[in-house]
Amino acid sequence: MQSPQAGPRTAQVPQSILTMFIGAVWGALRTVFDRVFGRRGEAKPSEGTPSVPCMTFLPAQPTIDDLGIPLATVTFCVVDLETTGGAADDRITEIGAVKVRGGEVLGEFQTLVNPHTHIPPLIAVLTGITDGMVAQAPPLSSVLPGFMEFCRGCVLVAHNAGFDTGFLKRACAQLGYDWPNPAVVDTVGLARQALLRDEVRNHKLATLAEHFHADTTPNHRALTDARATVTVLHGLLERVGNLGVATIEDLLEFTRRVSPGRRAKRTWAAGLPKAPGVYWFVADSRDGAGRPRRQVLYVGKSRNLAARVRSYFTAAETRPRIDEMVRIATGIEHLVCATELQAEVLELRLIAAHSPRYNRRSKFPERQVWLKVTDEPFPRLSIVRQCLNDDASYFGPFSRRSSAEAVQAALYDAFPIRQCTTRLSPKRPSASCVLGEMGRCVAPCELAITPEQYGALVDQVRASMTSDIRPVLTAARGRLATLIGRQRFEDAAVVAARLNGFASSALRHHRVASLARCAQIVAAQRHEGGWTIHVIRYGRLAGAARARPGDVPQAVARSAVASAEQVARPVGPQPAATTEETERIAAWLERPGVRLIEIEGEWSWPLHIGLAEGELARHALDGAPVPTPQAG
Repeated sequence: MQSPQAGPRTAQVPQSILTMFIGAVWGALRTVFDRVFGRRGEAKPSEGTPSVPCMTFLPAQPTIDDLGIPLATVTFCVVDLETTGGAADDRITEIGAVKVRGGEVLGEFQTLVNPHTHIPPLIAVLTGITDGMVAQAPPLSSVLPGFMEFCRGCVLVAHNAGFDTGFLKRACAQLGYDWPNPAVVDTVGLARQALLRDEVRNHKLATLAEHFHADTTPNHRALTDARATVTVLHGLLERVGNLGVATIEDLLEFTRRVSPGRRAKRTWAAGLPKAPGVYWFVADSRDGAGRPRRQVLYVGKSRNLAARVRSYFTAAETRPRIDEMVRIATGIEHLVCATELQAEVLELRLIAAHSPRYNRRSKFPERQVWLKVTDEPFPRLSIVRQCLNDDASYFGPFSRRSSAEAVQAALYDAFPIRQCTTRLSPKRPSASCVLGEMGRCVAPCELAITPEQYGALVDQVRASMTSDIRPVLTAARGRLATLIGRQRFEDAAVVAARLNGFASSALRHHRVASLARCAQIVAAQRHEGGWTIHVIRYGRLAGAARARPGDVPQAVARSAVASAEQVARPVGPQPAATTEETERIAAWLERPGVRLIEIEGEWSWPLHIGLAEGELARHALDGAPVPTPQAG
């Protein structure tokens, strides 16, 4: 058994490797020279974007972060494992590794490992490692710490890296070590990307080692295979260096099939601040008359603009539609925000204003609907698109009409109010419907009930929507018990889903409506860099500010209030903003540590509106008795 070696060892560097590294350094310097002294594009204002300062970032002088770490300075640890098999419960029998940087071998690591299990005959024939060879070898618990120290801070390289890193991760988990999560380069994937199909017959290690004229022939022993993989790695680096891969970031993106065109656009992130804000990708074109036209493709937000935008041009972004968006984009604009909440809100407003085709969420807030208790002699439930300034009661909103219909059905199950749309007279009877004959409606059309008695029933409906949802849950108890007793579980699930939908809708309604009732809320939250302060008016974010260390938070808050947007009182329970914006504001206000500086209005919820899932089942099946809705 060969002991671990950590001392540096100088190897003869092939001339092709030196040429690759010199070319990579010269290419990086030439890129910097061109970007510093080359011609820059001018920013153009975006048509239809809000009247706020914004910038379009075209290629500019890159920072060190933008250039990345040159491959010549990266330390690679090329590793190979021999095991008792390929299953998850198989054991490691040998570890071999070679540490290289800039074409120089810095050290080698090799040791047999006692797997404490029998080595299958086929594996013994393939690797030459027998039970007798590993009988006196150290166990994995003794070997792993030394190997982890040997490869610490390195980029791991392996041929079919998923196999080797999988065993190493499981070994760390079993022995209580944290996996350092290093960058990993798989020479199989790199070869598939860098080599043409007619260059090699396959991508096995032996085939690639022969192709790159390796001095070491792979023989299924860990150190020998690791040495051969080093030659393969250098050969592949020389190949991809001609394709513009000069840094480790470029290499990782190349192996994950990030196109050169997409990588080239990473300079759009140069100069972006590491601050919260919003960004939007744009595409410049011309309309039918030849006039310039700018289209917003995608809107996003981040607490760190520079890091988030840079990720779009790396392998971290894997969504196909976003890859397509980046390909057709011609620039990016951004706006720095005072707080993260302001960035979230501005993102929602920009998406609602432009409906970018690559955004999937928050695009059509106008499609929401409300459940309305109409104002007429015999009120009914109606699904409407907006709240009016009338005497009707509104409940919602709902993002989909089907959700409103499910809540409407839950209320119909609990209260025998009419479901017809005919306008009824309190003095002249009309023909009844089937529901009246079935007893599911009190039949006000026949004047079987007075308007006052019917009004009392409708008051119970309003109370369930505004103060206490328990009568609706309890009213379904008998029907659920019957369905379950008859083993009609699908039908019981439909009823339970309606009740769940009603409970969650009631919680959402009061969460939004409580903020919509408040003319102004000024709140603050402390963080490492001071205080974030927000001014909310009728559920809309009207102002945001940040009090930095040394500032007086109260003075900053007064300034934010003075410069905040003037917001008109909304109609009904709806807020002065989109429902999603108000929910984002509510989520921030509900965070631990948020302090109220000033409030005008009553920010409160009814006691029996939101119920946990267990409470829902208790009330619907075997809860304490709640008065059953009755007319009269």
